[in-house]
Amino acid sequence: MTATQGGAGPVSHRWSKRLIMVLEGFSDRERLHRGRTYAASGDVEDLDVRPGEVYASVRGTRRRPYSVTIRISVLTPDQWSRVERMMAARTDLYTPLLEGRMPEHVEDVFHDTGLSLYPSRREFDADCTCPDLVRPCKHIAATCYVLADRLDQDPFDLMLWRGRRKIDLQRRLESLRDEQSWEQSETAPEPEDVPLAEALGGFWSGTQPLPALPAAPEEARPGAILDRLGPLGVGVSGEGGRGEPDLTDLLRPAYDALARG
Repeated sequence: MTATQGGAGPVSHRWSKRLIMVLEGFSDRERLHRGRTYAASGDVEDLDVRPGEVYASVRGTRRRPYSVTIRISVLTPDQWSRVERMMAARTDLYTPLLEGRMPEHVEDVFHDTGLSLYPSRREFDADCTCPDLVRPCKHIAATCYVLADRLDQDPFDLMLWRGRRKIDLQRRLESLRDEQSWEQSETAPEPEDVPLAEALGGFWSGTQPLPALPAAPEEARPGAILDRLGPLGVGVSGEGGRGEPDLTDLLRPAYDALARG
C-alpha cells in the first residue's frame, strides 16, 4: 500500500516495515497492540530524531506525559567514511541521494562494510518514565510506530539516527565524487607523441572531411568581382599613367583562363 505526499510521488512503506519487524522480534504482543492504539490516537507528541537517539512524549493514564528515549549506536567517522566512499562509487545510489531521494538498495553499502542501517535487537536500547518494568512498554512501542511512519515520509531520518545529517551526507558525496574524478583524470594515460617525420603523410588531413564548396551561381561570370571593384588607377608600372591599361583590365584574361579550367 502506498500513499502520496506533497506531490512528491508514492511513499514507500518498506522503511517502516523493517523497523516494525525489529520491534516485533522481541516485544510482547499485547503491549504492541496497545502501543499501536496509542500511536493511532495521536498520543505520541514531540517526536525528535537526533544522532543516536529518538525522543518523544507519550500521553498515558497519568496527567503528565511519559518521556521515551530510544537509543542506537552512532557510526564512527571511519565507518561513515567507508560507507560514503562506496555510495560515491555507485551512480545508482549517488544520483538519487543528491536529489534528496533514498535509493531502495542503500542498505547494500552498509552490509558490504559489515554494518547495518537499521538497529539490531541487540543494540536496541529504550527507556520510558512509566512504572512498567517490562521493556519495551506500550509507550516505547507507540513511539516506534510513529517513528516508523515518519521514516516512510523521510527515510533520511534513519541516516540521522545513525549519526549523519542529510545535508552533511550530500556534501560529503559531492566532495568524494570530485575527488574520484580528479584521481581518474590524473591516472588517465597521456597521448603518445608521434615523431614529425611519421606524421607528415597525414599532417594536412583531418578526421572529418571538409565541407563541399558552394556551387557558383549560374549568372556568375569570370571577372565579375573586377566589375564591382572598378578601375584601380594602377597599371603594370604601379602607377596609372596616361594610355597605360588599368590593372583590372590586365587581370581579366587570367580570370577567363581560370574559369575554363
